[in-house]
Amino acid sequence: MRNIQLFSTDTDDGVISVVAKTGPREHRTVQQIRVGNAPRGGVKFTSTGRGFVCNTSQNTLSEIDAVSLREVRRIEVGHGPRGLGVLPDEKYAVVSNSGSDTVSIVDLQANVEVRQIRVGRDPRHMVLTKDGRWAYVCIWGDAYVSKIDLSGLVDGDVDSVREVTRIPVDDQAHPYSLNIDPSGRRAFVANTQATFTTVIDLDTDTTRRVELGHIGGRGVAFSPDGRYALITVESVNRVYVVDVESLEVTRDIPVGPGPRGLVVDAEDSTAYITNFARPTFVASAPSMPGFASNSLTMVDLKSAPLDRQEGEFDYEEIPVGYGPCSVVMFDLDTIPEDERLGRLDEAESRR
Repeated sequence: MRNIQLFSTDTDDGVISVVAKTGPREHRTVQQIRVGNAPRGGVKFTSTGRGFVCNTSQNTLSEIDAVSLREVRRIEVGHGPRGLGVLPDEKYAVVSNSGSDTVSIVDLQANVEVRQIRVGRDPRHMVLTKDGRWAYVCIWGDAYVSKIDLSGLVDGDVDSVREVTRIPVDDQAHPYSLNIDPSGRRAFVANTQATFTTVIDLDTDTTRRVELGHIGGRGVAFSPDGRYALITVESVNRVYVVDVESLEVTRDIPVGPGPRGLVVDAEDSTAYITNFARPTFVASAPSMPGFASNSLTMVDLKSAPLDRQEGEFDYEEIPVGYGPCSVVMFDLDTIPEDERLGRLDEAESRR
Protein backbone atom coordinates (compact mmCIF):
# COMPACT_ATOMS: atom_id res chain seq x y z
CA MET A 1 0.00 0.00 0.00
CA ARG A 2 1.28 3.45 -0.91
CA ASN A 3 1.28 6.40 1.46
CA ILE A 4 0.83 9.38 -0.88
CA GLN A 5 -0.86 12.64 -0.04
CA LEU A 6 -2.14 15.21 -2.54
CA PHE A 7 -2.25 18.83 -1.36
CA SER A 8 -4.70 21.14 -3.18
CA THR A 9 -4.22 24.88 -2.64
CA ASP A 10 -7.78 26.22 -2.36
CA THR A 11 -7.56 29.98 -2.82
CA ASP A 12 -11.14 31.04 -2.08
CA ASP A 13 -11.44 28.94 1.07
CA GLY A 14 -8.04 29.78 2.54
CA VAL A 15 -7.27 26.10 3.07
CA ILE A 16 -5.09 23.29 1.82
CA SER A 17 -7.20 20.21 1.08
CA VAL A 18 -5.40 16.93 1.71
CA VAL A 19 -6.33 13.82 -0.29
CA ALA A 20 -4.81 10.48 0.70
CA LYS A 21 -3.87 8.05 -2.06
CA THR A 22 -3.20 4.43 -1.16
CA GLY A 23 -3.31 3.03 -4.70
CA PRO A 24 -4.80 3.53 -8.18
CA ARG A 25 -8.38 4.78 -7.86
CA GLU A 26 -8.03 4.76 -4.07
CA HIS A 27 -8.48 8.32 -2.88
CA ARG A 28 -10.15 9.95 0.12
CA THR A 29 -10.19 13.46 1.49
CA VAL A 30 -8.67 13.42 4.97
CA GLN A 31 -8.29 17.04 6.08
CA GLN A 32 -8.47 20.72 5.25
CA ILE A 33 -5.65 22.75 6.77
CA ARG A 34 -6.53 26.37 7.53
CA VAL A 35 -3.79 28.75 6.33
CA GLY A 36 -3.72 32.49 5.51
CA ASN A 37 -5.83 34.56 3.14
CA ALA A 38 -5.84 33.61 -0.55
CA PRO A 39 -3.19 30.87 -0.64
CA ARG A 40 -1.63 30.56 -4.09
CA GLY A 41 0.73 28.18 -5.81
CA GLY A 42 1.70 24.66 -4.93
CA VAL A 43 2.89 23.71 -1.45
CA LYS A 44 6.66 23.18 -1.56
CA PHE A 45 7.94 20.46 0.76
CA THR A 46 11.30 19.65 2.29
CA SER A 47 12.35 16.01 2.57
CA THR A 48 11.19 16.00 6.20
CA GLY A 49 7.68 17.17 5.34
CA ARG A 50 7.92 20.87 6.10
CA GLY A 51 5.55 22.44 3.59
CA PHE A 52 5.38 26.11 2.58
CA VAL A 53 2.63 27.96 0.72
CA CYS A 54 2.12 31.64 -0.18
CA ASN A 55 -0.74 33.61 1.41
CA THR A 56 -1.17 36.23 -1.30
CA SER A 57 -3.56 38.56 0.54
CA GLN A 58 -1.72 38.34 3.86
CA ASN A 59 1.92 38.80 2.76
CA THR A 60 3.04 35.65 4.54
CA LEU A 61 4.12 32.08 4.02
CA SER A 62 2.31 29.38 5.94
CA GLU A 63 4.39 26.42 7.07
CA ILE A 64 2.39 23.20 7.34
CA ASP A 65 3.40 19.77 8.59
CA ALA A 66 2.76 16.90 6.17
CA VAL A 67 2.50 14.45 9.08
CA SER A 68 0.23 16.19 11.58
CA LEU A 69 -1.59 18.13 8.84
CA ARG A 70 -1.59 21.42 10.72
CA GLU A 71 -0.25 24.91 10.22
CA VAL A 72 2.97 25.37 12.19
CA ARG A 73 3.80 29.07 11.69
CA ARG A 74 3.61 32.05 9.36
CA ILE A 75 6.60 33.94 7.98
CA GLU A 76 6.30 37.54 6.78
CA VAL A 77 7.56 38.25 3.24
CA GLY A 78 6.83 40.92 0.62
CA HIS A 79 3.46 42.06 -0.69
CA GLY A 80 1.36 39.58 -2.65
CA PRO A 81 3.51 36.42 -2.52
CA ARG A 82 2.56 34.06 -5.34
CA GLY A 83 5.22 31.47 -6.08
CA LEU A 84 8.10 29.87 -4.24
CA GLY A 85 10.83 27.29 -4.39
CA VAL A 86 12.94 25.50 -1.78
CA LEU A 87 16.65 25.02 -2.43
CA PRO A 88 18.01 21.45 -2.46
CA ASP A 89 19.86 21.85 0.85
CA GLU A 90 16.55 23.03 2.34
CA LYS A 91 18.18 25.97 4.13
CA TYR A 92 16.50 28.68 2.06
CA ALA A 93 13.24 29.35 0.22
CA VAL A 94 12.79 31.82 -2.64
CA VAL A 95 9.47 33.69 -2.88
CA SER A 96 8.05 35.87 -5.67
CA ASN A 97 6.15 38.91 -4.35
CA SER A 98 3.70 40.04 -7.03
CA GLY A 99 2.75 43.24 -5.17
CA SER A 100 6.29 44.30 -4.25
CA ASP A 101 7.95 43.45 -7.58
CA THR A 102 10.59 41.57 -5.61
CA VAL A 103 11.88 38.11 -4.84
CA SER A 104 12.40 37.25 -1.16
CA ILE A 105 15.07 35.01 0.30
CA VAL A 106 13.78 33.21 3.41
CA ASP A 107 16.08 31.50 5.90
CA LEU A 108 14.28 28.25 6.75
CA GLN A 109 16.38 27.62 9.85
CA ALA A 110 15.64 31.02 11.42
CA ASN A 111 12.19 31.19 9.75
CA VAL A 112 12.65 34.78 8.67
CA GLU A 113 12.97 36.76 5.43
CA VAL A 114 16.59 37.92 5.05
CA ARG A 115 16.55 39.84 1.77
CA GLN A 116 14.44 41.08 -1.15
CA ILE A 117 15.78 41.39 -4.72
CA ARG A 118 14.13 43.83 -7.12
CA VAL A 119 12.75 42.33 -10.35
CA GLY A 120 10.14 43.42 -12.90
CA ARG A 121 6.46 44.10 -12.47
CA ASP A 122 4.24 41.41 -10.92
CA PRO A 123 6.40 38.26 -10.57
CA ARG A 124 4.35 35.07 -10.48
CA HIS A 125 5.46 31.44 -10.32
CA MET A 126 8.97 30.02 -10.54
CA VAL A 127 11.08 26.92 -10.93
CA LEU A 128 14.51 26.15 -9.46
CA THR A 129 17.12 24.02 -11.21
CA LYS A 130 17.87 20.68 -9.57
CA ASP A 131 21.26 21.86 -8.35
CA GLY A 132 19.71 24.97 -6.81
CA ARG A 133 22.03 27.37 -8.66
CA TRP A 134 19.33 29.18 -10.65
CA ALA A 135 15.76 30.33 -10.23
CA TYR A 136 13.60 31.14 -13.25
CA VAL A 137 10.70 33.45 -12.34
CA CYS A 138 7.78 34.44 -14.58
CA ILE A 139 7.49 38.25 -14.58
CA TRP A 140 3.84 38.47 -15.55
CA GLY A 141 3.57 42.25 -15.87
CA ASP A 142 6.77 42.90 -17.81
CA ALA A 143 6.70 39.93 -20.18
CA TYR A 144 9.97 38.20 -19.35
CA VAL A 145 11.40 35.31 -17.38
CA SER A 146 13.92 36.40 -14.76
CA LYS A 147 17.03 34.26 -14.33
CA ILE A 148 18.33 34.65 -10.77
CA ASP A 149 21.73 33.45 -9.58
CA LEU A 150 21.30 31.57 -6.28
CA SER A 151 24.70 29.88 -6.24
CA GLY A 152 26.02 31.95 -3.33
CA LEU A 153 23.36 30.54 -1.01
CA VAL A 154 25.31 27.28 -0.85
CA ASP A 155 27.75 29.18 1.37
CA GLY A 156 25.08 31.34 3.00
CA ASP A 157 26.01 34.42 0.95
CA VAL A 158 22.59 36.06 0.80
CA ASP A 159 23.96 39.33 -0.62
CA SER A 160 25.28 37.57 -3.74
CA VAL A 161 21.81 36.64 -5.01
CA ARG A 162 20.98 38.73 -8.08
CA GLU A 163 19.02 38.84 -11.32
CA VAL A 164 21.49 38.11 -14.12
CA THR A 165 19.34 37.74 -17.25
CA ARG A 166 15.94 38.82 -18.51
CA ILE A 167 14.63 36.31 -21.06
CA PRO A 168 11.97 38.12 -23.13
CA VAL A 169 8.54 36.71 -23.90
CA ASP A 170 6.02 38.44 -26.19
CA ASP A 171 4.88 41.80 -24.72
CA GLN A 172 1.26 40.69 -24.37
CA ALA A 173 1.90 37.06 -23.37
CA HIS A 174 1.94 37.44 -19.57
CA PRO A 175 4.06 34.44 -18.52
CA TYR A 176 2.43 32.77 -15.52
CA SER A 177 4.29 29.59 -14.59
CA LEU A 178 6.99 27.32 -15.95
CA ASN A 179 8.65 23.97 -15.42
CA ILE A 180 11.91 22.34 -16.50
CA ASP A 181 11.78 19.08 -18.45
CA PRO A 182 13.37 16.01 -16.81
CA SER A 183 16.47 16.30 -19.03
CA GLY A 184 17.17 19.75 -17.57
CA ARG A 185 17.64 21.27 -21.04
CA ARG A 186 14.41 23.17 -21.59
CA ALA A 187 11.85 25.17 -19.63
CA PHE A 188 8.26 25.31 -20.83
CA VAL A 189 6.38 28.52 -19.98
CA ALA A 190 2.59 28.77 -19.66
CA ASN A 191 1.38 32.19 -20.86
CA THR A 192 -2.05 33.42 -19.78
CA GLN A 193 -2.62 35.87 -22.66
CA ALA A 194 -0.80 34.21 -25.57
CA THR A 195 -1.97 31.33 -27.74
CA PHE A 196 1.49 29.76 -27.53
CA THR A 197 3.76 28.25 -24.92
CA THR A 198 7.31 29.60 -24.78
CA VAL A 199 10.20 27.11 -24.65
CA ILE A 200 13.52 28.30 -23.21
CA ASP A 201 16.82 26.63 -24.07
CA LEU A 202 18.52 26.78 -20.67
CA ASP A 203 22.03 26.61 -22.15
CA THR A 204 21.59 29.66 -24.37
CA ASP A 205 18.56 31.45 -22.82
CA THR A 206 17.01 31.60 -26.29
CA THR A 207 13.32 30.91 -26.90
CA ARG A 208 10.96 29.19 -29.31
CA ARG A 209 7.18 29.17 -29.54
CA VAL A 210 4.80 26.24 -29.67
CA GLU A 211 1.35 27.26 -30.89
CA LEU A 212 -1.55 25.89 -28.81
CA GLY A 213 -4.34 27.86 -30.48
CA HIS A 214 -5.88 29.30 -27.31
CA ILE A 215 -4.96 31.72 -24.54
CA GLY A 216 -5.13 30.71 -20.88
CA GLY A 217 -1.98 28.71 -20.19
CA ARG A 218 -1.60 28.06 -16.46
CA GLY A 219 0.47 25.03 -15.43
CA VAL A 220 3.16 22.72 -16.81
CA ALA A 221 4.07 19.14 -15.91
CA PHE A 222 5.64 16.21 -17.77
CA SER A 223 4.75 12.63 -18.59
CA PRO A 224 6.57 10.01 -16.48
CA ASP A 225 8.94 9.14 -19.35
CA GLY A 226 9.77 12.81 -19.93
CA ARG A 227 8.71 12.68 -23.58
CA TYR A 228 5.75 15.03 -23.31
CA ALA A 229 4.99 18.37 -21.70
CA LEU A 230 1.46 18.73 -20.35
CA ILE A 231 0.09 22.29 -20.30
CA THR A 232 -3.24 23.30 -18.77
CA VAL A 233 -5.22 25.80 -20.85
CA GLU A 234 -7.92 27.34 -18.71
CA SER A 235 -9.98 28.99 -21.46
CA VAL A 236 -10.90 25.70 -23.19
CA ASN A 237 -10.77 23.23 -20.27
CA ARG A 238 -8.01 21.14 -21.78
CA VAL A 239 -4.52 19.87 -21.24
CA TYR A 240 -2.33 20.18 -24.33
CA VAL A 241 0.34 17.57 -24.95
CA VAL A 242 3.62 18.75 -26.53
CA ASP A 243 6.43 16.47 -27.71
CA VAL A 244 9.51 17.70 -25.82
CA GLU A 245 11.92 16.93 -28.69
CA SER A 246 9.96 17.93 -31.78
CA LEU A 247 8.05 20.74 -29.99
CA GLU A 248 4.86 19.71 -31.76
CA VAL A 249 1.41 19.46 -30.20
CA THR A 250 0.38 15.81 -30.39
CA ARG A 251 -3.09 15.98 -28.82
CA ASP A 252 -5.31 17.64 -26.23
CA ILE A 253 -7.10 16.11 -23.25
CA PRO A 254 -10.50 17.42 -22.08
CA VAL A 255 -10.58 17.98 -18.31
CA GLY A 256 -12.72 19.82 -15.77
CA PRO A 257 -13.63 23.54 -15.80
CA GLY A 258 -10.89 26.13 -15.48
CA PRO A 259 -7.85 23.83 -15.19
CA ARG A 260 -4.81 25.43 -13.54
CA GLY A 261 -2.35 23.37 -11.51
CA LEU A 262 -1.34 19.83 -12.32
CA VAL A 263 0.96 17.11 -11.08
CA VAL A 264 1.73 13.63 -12.41
CA ASP A 265 2.19 10.53 -10.27
CA ALA A 266 4.99 8.81 -12.18
CA GLU A 267 4.39 5.43 -10.54
CA ASP A 268 0.93 4.88 -12.02
CA SER A 269 0.85 7.64 -14.70
CA THR A 270 -2.07 9.50 -13.19
CA ALA A 271 -2.36 13.25 -13.82
CA TYR A 272 -4.14 15.40 -11.23
CA ILE A 273 -5.55 18.73 -12.42
CA THR A 274 -7.22 21.43 -10.30
CA ASN A 275 -10.56 22.74 -11.59
CA PHE A 276 -10.52 26.37 -10.50
CA ALA A 277 -13.48 27.80 -12.40
CA ARG A 278 -16.16 29.63 -10.48
CA PRO A 279 -19.83 29.08 -11.51
CA THR A 280 -19.93 32.17 -13.76
CA PHE A 281 -17.04 30.72 -15.74
CA VAL A 282 -18.51 27.23 -15.94
CA ALA A 283 -21.75 28.43 -17.50
CA SER A 284 -19.99 29.53 -20.69
CA ALA A 285 -17.31 26.86 -20.76
CA PRO A 286 -16.91 24.44 -23.67
CA SER A 287 -17.87 20.81 -23.25
CA MET A 288 -15.94 18.78 -20.68
CA PRO A 289 -16.07 15.29 -19.16
CA GLY A 290 -18.88 16.36 -16.84
CA PHE A 291 -16.75 17.34 -13.87
CA ALA A 292 -17.61 20.13 -11.48
CA SER A 293 -15.54 23.12 -10.46
CA ASN A 294 -13.71 22.96 -7.12
CA SER A 295 -12.45 19.45 -7.75
CA LEU A 296 -9.48 17.46 -8.96
CA THR A 297 -9.73 15.77 -12.34
CA MET A 298 -7.71 12.56 -12.39
CA VAL A 299 -6.60 11.31 -15.80
CA ASP A 300 -5.09 7.89 -16.42
CA LEU A 301 -2.40 8.78 -18.96
CA LYS A 302 -2.01 5.11 -19.91
CA SER A 303 -5.61 4.77 -21.02
CA ALA A 304 -5.13 6.57 -24.37
CA PRO A 305 -2.10 7.47 -26.50
CA LEU A 306 -0.28 10.75 -25.90
CA ASP A 307 1.33 10.87 -29.35
CA ARG A 308 -1.87 11.24 -31.36
CA GLN A 309 -5.48 12.44 -31.07
CA GLU A 310 -7.01 9.00 -30.70
CA GLY A 311 -9.01 7.24 -27.99
CA GLU A 312 -10.61 8.50 -24.81
CA PHE A 313 -8.99 8.70 -21.39
CA ASP A 314 -10.25 7.20 -18.15
CA TYR A 315 -11.19 9.81 -15.57
CA GLU A 316 -12.00 10.18 -11.91
CA GLU A 317 -12.99 13.17 -9.82
CA ILE A 318 -12.70 14.16 -6.18
CA PRO A 319 -14.05 17.40 -4.64
CA VAL A 320 -11.74 19.80 -2.79
CA GLY A 321 -12.16 23.36 -1.45
CA TYR A 322 -13.21 26.46 -3.36
CA GLY A 323 -10.86 27.91 -5.94
CA PRO A 324 -8.23 25.17 -6.20
CA CYS A 325 -5.29 26.68 -8.09
CA SER A 326 -2.47 24.17 -7.57
CA VAL A 327 -1.85 20.58 -6.53
CA VAL A 328 1.29 18.75 -5.39
CA MET A 329 2.18 15.29 -4.09
CA PHE A 330 4.13 14.20 -1.03
CA ASP A 331 5.16 10.65 -0.15
CA LEU A 332 4.92 10.13 3.61
CA ASP A 333 7.10 7.03 3.35
CA THR A 334 10.11 9.31 2.76
CA ILE A 335 9.88 10.14 6.48
CA PRO A 336 10.94 7.33 8.88
CA GLU A 337 7.97 5.74 10.64
CA ASP A 338 9.25 6.44 14.16
CA GLU A 339 9.60 10.12 13.32
CA ARG A 340 6.09 10.23 11.86
CA LEU A 341 4.64 8.64 14.99
CA GLY A 342 6.54 11.04 17.23
CA ARG A 343 5.21 14.06 15.37
CA LEU A 344 1.67 12.72 15.54
CA ASP A 345 2.01 12.23 19.28
CA GLU A 346 3.35 15.75 19.66
CA ALA A 347 0.48 17.20 17.63
CA GLU A 348 -2.03 15.25 19.72
CA SER A 349 -0.52 16.59 22.94
CA ARG A 350 -1.01 20.15 21.69
CA ARG A 351 -4.75 19.72 21.29
